[in-house]
Amino acid sequence: MASPLRKLSTPTLLGLAVAIGLSGCAGLPDQRLANEALKRGDTAMAQQNYRQLADLGYSDAQVGLADIQVETRDPAQLKQAEATYRAAADTSPRAQARLGRLLVARPDATEAEHHEAEVLLKKAFANGEGGTLIPLAMLYLQYPQTFPKVNAQRQIEQWRAAGYPEAGLAQVLLYRTQNTYDQHLDEIESICKKALLVTDICYVELATVYQKRAQVDQQAALIAQLQSAYALGKVSAQRVDGVARVLSDSELGKPDEKTAQQLLEKVAPGYPVSWVTLAKLLYDFPELGDVNKMMEYLNNGRAADQPRAELLLGKLYYEGKWVLPDAKQAEAHLQKAAGSEIAAHYYLGQIYRRGYLGQVYPQKAVEQLLIAARGGQNSADYALAQLFSQGKGTLPNPVNAYVFSQLALKQDAPTPEATELAQQINDQLLPAQRVEAQRLLQQEQQVRGTSAQNNLALHALQQEDAEEAL
Repeated sequence: MASPLRKLSTPTLLGLAVAIGLSGCAGLPDQRLANEALKRGDTAMAQQNYRQLADLGYSDAQVGLADIQVETRDPAQLKQAEATYRAAADTSPRAQARLGRLLVARPDATEAEHHEAEVLLKKAFANGEGGTLIPLAMLYLQYPQTFPKVNAQRQIEQWRAAGYPEAGLAQVLLYRTQNTYDQHLDEIESICKKALLVTDICYVELATVYQKRAQVDQQAALIAQLQSAYALGKVSAQRVDGVARVLSDSELGKPDEKTAQQLLEKVAPGYPVSWVTLAKLLYDFPELGDVNKMMEYLNNGRAADQPRAELLLGKLYYEGKWVLPDAKQAEAHLQKAAGSEIAAHYYLGQIYRRGYLGQVYPQKAVEQLLIAARGGQNSADYALAQLFSQGKGTLPNPVNAYVFSQLALKQDAPTPEATELAQQINDQLLPAQRVEAQRLLQQEQQVRGTSAQNNLALHALQQEDAEEAL
């Protein structure tokens, strides 16, 4: 039974996954509408309803707006969201959990804030708040020097022994973070089979396991179960979209793009995010449709204010794939996506670096590529190394070229081109330049901190927003 919204002098934080009833409150905007709109990817409708309730003083809606701000990844909006969470954290376990999770995922959090996050998450957990064990595990895993007495694996084992369902998913996430997922497929399957009725995110994990093992019959049975559960309203469209992405990922096994397309077309009308997933599927598997179908998918996504649609359309005009290359069109669409899509900064940087607009804009190129590189975008460091070594449109800077060429080598699988360029730059560097380059390299690494792990953590924590029942 849904409980009514509360209007309190001290805000009380409730998550987006909790449907709050407004029956009997005629004339008020409906938070259930906002929650449902957010689940199907309609952030504009969600914000409209949340904002009207927030203006009336309803704390639940104020936090709903803050949650949307977190998902944008925009630094200014993240600060606003943190302020909202802090205002409610003294009295609300949900606020404590939200703030703790935000601090875990923030790359520039201080050691004191890491300890604050632990206290908040433990307090929220003690008060029965879900979604707290996974961020705690991430905190211990990422910052062992801050918590030298805590072993993340041992802590998860204790939680699992105590029977907390969320602990199993924390274990799966730990395997992902440590790149040992493939060595524990049997255990992951066992964990997620048991948790499948509790959390629909396990459909994605099981699909991943079966895809990696090439277990066609098990995958087909899982998809049939997924479709049945979705038809009954027991599984979210987000999870159907997630399973479709697994099926189409060639890095996980032999793709089943046709089944992925069927799943996505079923949920896309009510979940606009999937229009963009469909467009990306068509981009990867052109045999599934033509340019008209591609544009239909993208236009549907753009109509629902999906930045990923602008990103993919900008990429199409940038590459000249499916459509004639058009740098101005590419720039316009990429700028619309840049607020939340890191890859948009990479393509903008390349447009400016390569002179696609008629001339080279080196300063703009550096600004955009640096944002992309610090956001974890592959190839951005290599592009920066090229820019500073070639000096196209600007004077060569061997020191900066060295810094970014070395960072490009730190990718999981650096390209032969990146390796060759780094060697060339290294051979040309003078001794005095090398000292300065090493200093700047260390400085840039400190700025980035553990951004790659934090991106994974934030992604994982946002995934868990819909799993508050754990």
